[in-house]
Order: sequence, then C-alpha cells, then structure tokens
Amino acid sequence: MPRLRAHHFSPDMTPLHIGEFTLRRAERRDADAAYQVCLATGDGGRGAEHLYADPKALGHIYVGPYLKLEPELALVLEDAEGVCGYALGAINSQRFHAAYLEAWLPELRRRHPDPGGDPSRWSATERVYHEYHHPEIFRPEPAAEYPSHLHIDLLARAQGRGLGVEMMQVMLRALREQGSPGVHLGMNAGNARALKFYQRLGFRELHRTADVFYLGLRLEGGGNGQDYNPVIHPKL
Repeated sequence: MPRLRAHHFSPDMTPLHIGEFTLRRAERRDADAAYQVCLATGDGGRGAEHLYADPKALGHIYVGPYLKLEPELALVLEDAEGVCGYALGAINSQRFHAAYLEAWLPELRRRHPDPGGDPSRWSATERVYHEYHHPEIFRPEPAAEYPSHLHIDLLARAQGRGLGVEMMQVMLRALREQGSPGVHLGMNAGNARALKFYQRLGFRELHRTADVFYLGLRLEGGGNGQDYNPVIHPKL
C-alpha cells in the first residue's frame, strides 16, 4: 500500500486516495455513518449494537460534538461500502469542553432526562444519558504539555492495513502546525490492540484508572506560548 504523506488540514482539503480507500474531511452528510462506526466499535473496539437501545447514544458524546464544534479536525475514511472510520480531535480541549457543555449538551439533556433511581438497574443507554447530565471529566497531567486531544475508530474491514497510522499522521501534523505542543487521549483499558497501536506511534502513559488509560504524545516543534488546560471524556 502506498504511503500517505502527512498533510495539514485546509478548508478545501483534497481527498487522499489510498488503494480502495479515500481519506477526506468530514461533511454533514457523514454524521449518521460516523455515528454507526462509533457504535460498531463502542465496546472496547468491538460492536456495541447489542448494548444500546438508542443507537446514537454513544455518538452524541464521541462523534457529534466534534463534527459540529471542531470540523477542521474531523476526518472520515471511506471505501465503496461507505464510511468505515474517522479521526476526530480538538486543538484546545478546555475550549472544546466549554462549548460541549454550553452548546452541545443542553439539547441532549432536554431530549433525554437523567434516568434517576438505582444506577445498578440502569441499561447501557441510561448510563450514557446520565453522562449527558453528569459528564465525567478528567485532566491528565502535565496538562499544559498536552492541550489537544483526539480519538480514532475503524471498522474491521479497514483494520490491519496501516490506515490508522496514516490517519494519525495527518491528525498529528495538523495539531502540530496549529501550534499544539502535545496531544492526549483516553482509551479502554481492556483494548490491548489499541494500546499497542498508540505505543507504536510514540504515545506514553500519563495516567490510568481501572477502566481507562490516558496516553500522551509531545508534538515536536509545536507550542505557541498559550496557556492550555485540557479536559477529555474517557472512551467507553
């Protein structure tokens, strides 16, 4: 497979063709397909369709706000069958989080009330609805060194082809050229394959909980003297 050169984002980013796949900037029409990719990888990298009565519940956290609030850092991968992956990120996590709380969550809270009652009896969907009302926020340290964040998901048919590495190279170049000194992410602690993937790219562990590993990568040549304060939601 031909190597994809690390391009930076621009308003008219030309789609990049990699064999039978195309990597391009996400558009509004991609929302439903990207939500489906999120659901199909939402159980530690495995399909979560059987867990969620509301198929868009997870996507409202991990896809929708990025498409709306950070469209310059939203990529989709597609083939003849359609969208089969995405890479999404935020240059300044503190700013992204503020917009997430103020401009994204209020409508979701109106549509999906906090379930209340005994949490041990909540369904997977109800647990996500609860998170709309009580988002879990964590800041991996040293925060100022890793102000940006990102995440990537690929369907099985796009895995094992080097496409994830190529997508990450594009995203990391974009963050670096926009002045970010570093990026972090949260991943499911049980996803050993994802951990090896990020370690291959140079990410190192910043913090861990029972369920989530937080990894960070310094972006050589990035940084513009701004005071960053990153916040990210852990990936379920």
